[in-house]
Amino acid sequence: MAPKKDTHKILIISPHFHPEDFKCNEVAFELAKRGYDVTALSDIPNYPAGKFYKGYGLFRRRHETVNGVKIIRTAMIPRGNGSGIRLALNYISFAISACFRAFFMALFKKYNTIIVHQTSPITVGLPAIIIKKIRPKTKLLFWVLDLWPESLEVAGGIKNQTILGVFERIAKSCYHNSDKILMSSNGFRESICSKGDFANKLEYFPNWADGDLNCQTDYQIPALPEGFKIMFAGNVGEAQDFENTLKAFKLIHDKGVSNIHFIIVGDGRKKAWVEDYIEDNNLHNIVHCVGRHPLSSMGLFFAQADVLYLALKDSLIFNLTCPAKLQAYMSAGKPVVAMMNGEGANVISQASCGLSVNAGDFESLADTLISMATLPSGKLSEMGENGKKFCESNFSLEKNMQNLEHWISL
Repeated sequence: MAPKKDTHKILIISPHFHPEDFKCNEVAFELAKRGYDVTALSDIPNYPAGKFYKGYGLFRRRHETVNGVKIIRTAMIPRGNGSGIRLALNYISFAISACFRAFFMALFKKYNTIIVHQTSPITVGLPAIIIKKIRPKTKLLFWVLDLWPESLEVAGGIKNQTILGVFERIAKSCYHNSDKILMSSNGFRESICSKGDFANKLEYFPNWADGDLNCQTDYQIPALPEGFKIMFAGNVGEAQDFENTLKAFKLIHDKGVSNIHFIIVGDGRKKAWVEDYIEDNNLHNIVHCVGRHPLSSMGLFFAQADVLYLALKDSLIFNLTCPAKLQAYMSAGKPVVAMMNGEGANVISQASCGLSVNAGDFESLADTLISMATLPSGKLSEMGENGKKFCESNFSLEKNMQNLEHWISL
């Protein structure tokens, strides 16, 4: 028999929650709207700027209710500039504080279901394990968006086997104590199953794009250049392989192609390097950085693009990942070009919504973009429509919520 929603208590544990912009917000608010009693255990908002949001702090707004969701914020050290030491302190302080809080929450309140929103690090699962040990009948759904310790090794550059071993044991413990493991990418299956007999726990829970492009119609976006516009939107970081991306646009520039423009909407740790590369290679007429803008304005930007672009470096963890950016691009109804391997490239092929080249292959990327610029507008529109339809059929919040409610009721 399905539980009565108004008495079914759900705890969502995540290092990121409203007003930070993450998918767990939509899940929490939607569950509350559907009648569940929802609480979120999170940190004090500080992502991505690395400092506490205005109005929040160690002694301010540690408890609040938003859209029917009760939010409890643990004490922690903000991530600062994202350097290794500061980021580690952020991770450790949240894990310790959240575990301490979870212990007392388990003693004094009974939750029927815990949903762990596991971005990074894997230690976000530790508070849930504490509650599960105290109250074994509590259902634990572990929502995996990042693989550990693989992420620590690839993105963090950690090679010490002792450290990696510690985080692998934590990952195994999180998976072992879970009733269901929700994968944001089918590519995660092999890694998770390599850590234990977890195949019967795995469920596909992909990212979605519903609402991502709800436009702030009165927002004034900057003037964009005339010509064929290839747009990247999001984090300007190491993983996005701007080295090879900009090599491709240098080739386009050197070939004398003048009607193609690369527009970068966003910010990140690689932004200064990108600007220096543009300056050093005289690419001002073809590559344009327009800075960070609100998520609510992305629909306005995407509407001005001819092609939407994304890239990931060639590494095991990136090849297993289908980045959330891809669903947002597809939902915009624009063709997609990618320089990446693995799961994301597979989705583009399945949806017939654009073209992809191998990760790091900047020469093929340059040729592909030049070719795309010569395609008839009808062919570009067809690719964009294919992506939008595929996204609606396969990557919707409603479909995910129906599945989630089913797993909660088991």
